[in-house]
Amino acid sequence: MAIDYLKQGISQQDRADADAKVRATVEATLADIDARGDAAVRDLSVKFDGYDPVAFRLTEADIEDAMSKVSASDLADIKYAQKQIRRFAEAQRASMTDVEVETEPGVILGHRNIPVQSVGCYVPGGKFPMVAAAHMSVLTASVAGVPRIMAAAPPVDGGPHPAIVTAMHLGGAHEIYCLGGIQAVGAMALGTKTIEAAHMLVGPGNAFVAEAKRQLFGRVGIDLFAGPTETMVIADETVDAELCATDLLGQAEHGYDSPAVLVTNSRKLADATMAEIDRLLTILPTAATASVSWRDYGEVIVCDSYDEMLEVANDIASEHVQVMTDRDDWFLENMTAYGALFLGPRTNVANGDKVIGTNHTLPTKKAGRYTGGLWVGKFLKTHSYQRILTDEAAAEMGAYCSRLCMLEGFVGHAEQANVRVRRYGGRNVPYGGAAE
Repeated sequence: MAIDYLKQGISQQDRADADAKVRATVEATLADIDARGDAAVRDLSVKFDGYDPVAFRLTEADIEDAMSKVSASDLADIKYAQKQIRRFAEAQRASMTDVEVETEPGVILGHRNIPVQSVGCYVPGGKFPMVAAAHMSVLTASVAGVPRIMAAAPPVDGGPHPAIVTAMHLGGAHEIYCLGGIQAVGAMALGTKTIEAAHMLVGPGNAFVAEAKRQLFGRVGIDLFAGPTETMVIADETVDAELCATDLLGQAEHGYDSPAVLVTNSRKLADATMAEIDRLLTILPTAATASVSWRDYGEVIVCDSYDEMLEVANDIASEHVQVMTDRDDWFLENMTAYGALFLGPRTNVANGDKVIGTNHTLPTKKAGRYTGGLWVGKFLKTHSYQRILTDEAAAEMGAYCSRLCMLEGFVGHAEQANVRVRRYGGRNVPYGGAAE
């Protein structure tokens, strides 16, 4: 096996040190919110966003005012995107059916898919107000049937971002807050006097938001670990350097810590892509961000074979994986660890981020090894139930259950079964004895 790293980012130790600093900051901030509630939330909003409103929750008038500032063309585009996302989410919801089956005569087993009862949806702001993130979380929760949907996004230019508020409202949010960062997810998870806690947190965010969700997991549910964006391009010589470089920098511009990785079996393409990235960084308006991300987190990996490319890609488990090869379907069949795949040169990660209909809240930091991205099913809990309809079934199941309980030494468990055997089967089973 010969894998050549033409470019690597900062060391794993440096990344771990940065993560440790984030963890400590988040832990202290969440403890403050838990202890001081609204006062802490307000102090944090003033400190980080310079925002000190009468109330963080928007009124109907506030929402109408924000929506009035959105141009007709932008409103049409938002509605178009939401149509695509709703269409796919509804298809996903239709694939999840309740189940009821008679496994033995008189024995009924089933499950029901029940929506989470309250969800807090976070929409990032910062350098780039992510209007699309409102579609992905709020609208998808609405399709799932969540009865209480909270949505929060940081202030932009001193107030609620009109397009984000519009997307939240049209997506089905019941409560909208102009609140960002750790204070937003902390307030939605922990609750304050003015903000009722949610049962679940969803949505992407920066390293601090992602870490806050991680620390809050257990107290509330979370969708997945969705931290700073990651992208990988898997390419061979069927495509050119312009496509590869554009797709890498298109995601590196998200922030200063956004990994962008090229995996290829062509040294020629690798060299050309690095040169093209250098060229694009001289003209890209967001180069101040993208160049730092590429410098510190960019990687170029040259492999000998497609099998090696697959192995490297599954090991990295990137959030976004753009596949542009002569065997895209082979990668679709064999990739096992990723957030979402973008197959062929005609599509790209930005489509998935903004409009095509799949969800853009996806697993990062190798979480694609054990979870997929946000989808309508994340808002549904599958709960089982059982029912026994006949005396004969109760007695038969009870006899088996009793013996299996005694095998493990659970006498009280066995008696739960035995009392049914006595009552419905007419057999005299002594307390603690195993039904025959």
